[in-house]
Parts: sequence; C-alpha cells; structure tokens
Amino acid sequence: MSMTARTAALAGFTQTLKALDAILDKTVAQATERKIDPAVLLSSRLSPDMLPFTRQIQLACDFAKNAAARVSGAENPKFPDEETTVAELKARIAKVLAFVANTDDAALDAGLAKDVTFPRGPSATVTMKGETYLTRFAVPNFYFHATTAYAILRENGIQIGKSDFLHGVLDA
Repeated sequence: MSMTARTAALAGFTQTLKALDAILDKTVAQATERKIDPAVLLSSRLSPDMLPFTRQIQLACDFAKNAAARVSGAENPKFPDEETTVAELKARIAKVLAFVANTDDAALDAGLAKDVTFPRGPSATVTMKGETYLTRFAVPNFYFHATTAYAILRENGIQIGKSDFLHGVLDA
C-alpha cells in the first residue's frame, strides 16, 4: 500500500480526535466522582500565557478540518468557537470527524502538489505547497494542541495515560 495524504495525516487526525473524545468521557466520569466542576477543567491552562483546554480542543479540530479542506480544495466549514461544555466539545469533534471522513482522497492527493494559501494572523497570508502545509504545518500544530489538551487534564489530576492518547492504534 502506498502512502497517501489520508494515511500520512488524516488517519492520525481521526485516531487522535477519537482519543480526545474518549478522554473527554473519562474526564466527565472522574470529575463527577471527585465532585469537580467540569467548567474548571475546561478553563484550565498549563501556563498563564497558554490557551485554556477548550481552546486547545477547538484548535486541534480546526487544524484537522482546515488541512482536509485546504489540501483537497473542499469548502471549509466554519465552526464558531462557542463551546462551553464537554458535550459541545464532543459535538465539535464529531463534526470534524465526519468532515475528515468524507474528504475526497483523490482531491487530497492531488492537492499535495498544489499551492495552499492560508491566513497568518489577521492581515497576512502564507502560501506553500500542499505537501509542505500538511506535513510541516498542519500535522505538527494539530498534535501540539491535542497533546497540550491531554497535558492540561493530566496536570489537573485526570487519570489518563499514553494508551488513552494512542486510542485504538494498538487494537488494529
């Protein structure tokens, strides 16, 4: 089997988003058991100058969705960053998983050789080849935010481990 955009990146996005979804279930269960308001966890951050947990999940979702759309040339759905509950974060993850699953593989692979232009801040854009955008920008950013979300929960005492983050990879 040859390497494709889906196997190189989107499969990892899918696996990790499913892991984050399962981690959210464990978080709710443990918070309930320990009488912790989930809102406290959602607003937690590793450092004062870092974004809170909710924003880390939103950004991980955005990098997966944006990469699939930009590389394939599909219309990029807009998801306003309005989630304030675990249920709303899980719904966002579900929407991104559905979008990524339905991204056209041929368009993804063709998009690797095309230019991808995306915003950098409020008034600038960057253009790079789809392959570079996917492998050196979108994938690292996706994992940065997914890992940071995981670390925030660990820092707050949620009992999750590496196997939770690698959800399903060893089951295949």
